[in-house]
Amino acid sequence: MARVKNGAVTKARHKKVLKQAKGYFGSKHRLYKTAKEQLMHSGQYAFRDRKQKKRDFRKLWITRINAACRENDMSYSRFIEGLNKAGVEINRKMLSELAIADKEAFAKLVTVAKDALNGKPIKEAKVESKKEEPVVKEAEKAKDYSKMTVAELKELAKERKIEGYTSMKKAELVEALSK
Repeated sequence: MARVKNGAVTKARHKKVLKQAKGYFGSKHRLYKTAKEQLMHSGQYAFRDRKQKKRDFRKLWITRINAACRENDMSYSRFIEGLNKAGVEINRKMLSELAIADKEAFAKLVTVAKDALNGKPIKEAKVESKKEEPVVKEAEKAKDYSKMTVAELKELAKERKIEGYTSMKKAELVEALSK
């Protein structure tokens, strides 16, 4: 029976590990055993830190929002509570961007939150309704839903309160809207 040697396979495996360990300090990029050990640790750190990064960014956004809220004489927690009562669904990343880039828009959100906390009725934004009405009227006049995108069809279905529109395909949406 012939002798089986696996030197080529072993060398390829070692080469692959050492290639991945390129740039590591000391023997960790030269010696297979230490390089393999360091790669295992590096993988664990990378996995852990992908989760940690999400937490760090959330902390940063909250800090920015809190600073902007304090400028408008409100605490972060009361601001978030007010937005929830007002039914405003906007994530912390976008709130943070507004706090940095558009202080006036952020100030309007603070007034919305304050009004909601005080129990005042929420006023609809006139700008939003003007943008939405022409799209709806054009769609109703044309009645040609097949030329519309799925996102536009779903928006119409949402406005008309058609149940189960989120899981419908385009053909099903067109059929449901044309009824």
